[in-house]
Amino acid sequence: MSAIDTLPPLRDVIATHQLSARKSLGQNFLLDLNLTAKIARLAGDLTGCDVLEIGPGPGGLTRGLLAEGARHVLSLEKDPRCLPALSEIAEAYPGRLTVLEGDALEVDPRAHLTPPIRVAANLPYNVGTELLVRWLTPPTWPPFWQSLTLMFQREVAERIVAKPGSKTYGRLALLSQWRADAEIVMHLPPGAFTPPPKVSSAVVHLTALPEPRFPADAATLNRIVAAGFNQRRKMLRAALKGVAPGIEDHLNAAGIPPTERAEQVSLEAFCALARSVKTI
Repeated sequence: MSAIDTLPPLRDVIATHQLSARKSLGQNFLLDLNLTAKIARLAGDLTGCDVLEIGPGPGGLTRGLLAEGARHVLSLEKDPRCLPALSEIAEAYPGRLTVLEGDALEVDPRAHLTPPIRVAANLPYNVGTELLVRWLTPPTWPPFWQSLTLMFQREVAERIVAKPGSKTYGRLALLSQWRADAEIVMHLPPGAFTPPPKVSSAVVHLTALPEPRFPADAATLNRIVAAGFNQRRKMLRAALKGVAPGIEDHLNAAGIPPTERAEQVSLEAFCALARSVKTI
């Protein structure tokens, strides 16, 4: 395995700092620096960009991002055991890595970042979906980030890119595809990680659109989609009856047969329905 910098291999780093992965923190370390460098490249051209990384652990992806030319990396790490290893990376890349100790669900990193900003992370499995939803639902759009390059369990990744009619199509697909282009760009088997998780993983790359793909009020769209998929076996005329009076009229106005189920309805049609409901 070729080296990407002069720092030790990650297995040596883990041994030196006694960084056994903890299930309670959703940790599964990716130790192959060739793979972490590839993920960094999948994040796009990092020169001239600040990069936000969540859960760097021993710093494999951190090193890849820096080696690929990121202007500055902000790594947010909850596990204090990892901080000494990350400090060694900061010393090897003077002035280009800032490490904050804290919970990604509680810390707002934007004060430490300068646009343009990309997000790249091997997300802890236990917070990955919640972080994605937060990044996709800011109060105003476009968001603070240009792109998200994120590792998920394969099942979650497939839900993000799912199309109408599939079993994985649901709220996460609609939320992601309304405001971003999303694609799976890499698959990883359990054996790529230490310790190996019970599931395969995948990297998803999302590029923020300058404005939503179809016009709709965000709150109204979210309410409709939530109601539709919370009772996905029901016809929409029944699943959405509490959303607005005369829901069948709104469904017909949007070109959606009232007997359809949520998983059969396209993003464009859901947005048309949200516009109709919003006019009440």
